[in-house]
Amino acid sequence: MPMARAVLVVDMLRGFLEEGHPQSCGPRARRVIPAIQRLLSRETDKGTHIFFACDRHSVDDAEFQQLPPHTIEGTEEAELIPELADRHGVVVPKRQFSAFAGTSLHQTLHELGVTELVVCGVRTDISIMHTVADARKLGYGVEIPADGVASSDDKKHGFALDHMQNVLGAKVTATGGAPVRQQWDIPQEWLNGDTADVYFLRTVEILKKEDINPVVTMEVFPRRDGILCGIEQVKTLLRQVLPSSNAEVWALEEGDSFSRKEVVLRITAPYQSFGMFETCYLGILAHSCGWATAARECVQAARGLPVLSFGARHVHPSVSAVMEYSAIVGGCSGCATTAGAALANMKPVGTIPHALIIIMGSTAAATMAFHREMGDDVPRIALVDTFEDEVRESVAVAKAMQGHLFGVRLDTPSERGRVTADLVKEVRAWLDLEGFKGVRITVSGGLDPDRIRYFLDEGAPVDLFAVGSYISDSRPIDFTADLHEVDGRPIAKRGRMPGVTPNPRLKRVQ
Repeated sequence: MPMARAVLVVDMLRGFLEEGHPQSCGPRARRVIPAIQRLLSRETDKGTHIFFACDRHSVDDAEFQQLPPHTIEGTEEAELIPELADRHGVVVPKRQFSAFAGTSLHQTLHELGVTELVVCGVRTDISIMHTVADARKLGYGVEIPADGVASSDDKKHGFALDHMQNVLGAKVTATGGAPVRQQWDIPQEWLNGDTADVYFLRTVEILKKEDINPVVTMEVFPRRDGILCGIEQVKTLLRQVLPSSNAEVWALEEGDSFSRKEVVLRITAPYQSFGMFETCYLGILAHSCGWATAARECVQAARGLPVLSFGARHVHPSVSAVMEYSAIVGGCSGCATTAGAALANMKPVGTIPHALIIIMGSTAAATMAFHREMGDDVPRIALVDTFEDEVRESVAVAKAMQGHLFGVRLDTPSERGRVTADLVKEVRAWLDLEGFKGVRITVSGGLDPDRIRYFLDEGAPVDLFAVGSYISDSRPIDFTADLHEVDGRPIAKRGRMPGVTPNPRLKRVQ
């Protein structure tokens, strides 16, 4: 029986996700709903098995000696949230933290040939962690989308993610912010060979004049671990240049993780048809994977909180859109440029610049003008560090906006000590005190994975991170292309193994 994959959605129930119930996880938990919806849509299209593990307790359950009564069978609390109620999947009632304890889940998965589980839902530090621990003991490979799990306590949530990844051996990933783009425009200068290393052009010219055109197998592998991005653009290029017959292309999928020296792309075709494009497809993968990998590092550090890509100003405008798209493939929830957002089939995101505030004379005036002139679909987020103390500006803008303010962005410059965890806590405390508990806090300014972890480890109530140069300035991943067969004969240069390198993860795409 072929190996299969399943998604296990844990405890996405009204009792845990809606306010007013004794075990509600709070408003942050509801922010995983869109990520889980995207995950289920994508996996359902692939034919992946879907399971819903749902707490269903009796009125005298022993668990109620420790916790308040909750999700009692037959009550509203035990129902799936409305946002997931129409999703097709197998419901697995459970009475303990783990979805495997006292249920037939393992037997069902075994009968289906499932070896890989994607686990999402609530709570990270209770049902998710216990379920993952049992899954690993039973031999399943486990993937946990960081933006698809949540808890009522940020520190416990972070501890649980670290424990599951570093102790239990689960893989923490991101669901990604948008669908993969499969069709790309290939510039004529690429097809002409203008962007190729000249020795490839000369090689093809020599082979043509010598009437030599063997069918070869070329394999492409990276020099370090990372996230695959750009492969769809490479596939579009190859579809245009390879013959309709006598050619095969095998590849990993956009957004897949890869390890050092793992073959991510294999091309078998007459050499003259694609030989001069080696520079092109290696370059596409090098930069796109570098950006996507850096984004994924930030997303994993954020432990499920949204991360935006704000780095377009750090790269040449001719590549900014691809950089932004790559960041979204890496797991970012959005990007700042119109061109980048268009590649990812989404809308650009952003606040207001210091320039508008300085021209308007105050943060409140600039934010009110933004509110008057922008469409209702644009979130009202104020930048609050221009003229006054961040706390004073946050409260002043919230009052001026009279309930229309979505959030504030803290971007304190290094000359003023940067944004700190204590500053975030102070802004949150004063917004809450003034009655603006729904106003969210975005942090930006020189963020990297370590800075993101600092805020979360210190318990700073950040709602969203905006990352710029860490993603845009990331080091490209060095990819190498090697010939491994010529007319079916295994061959390789020194230091490489002749013949096709096995990789069962590759899928035929052409």
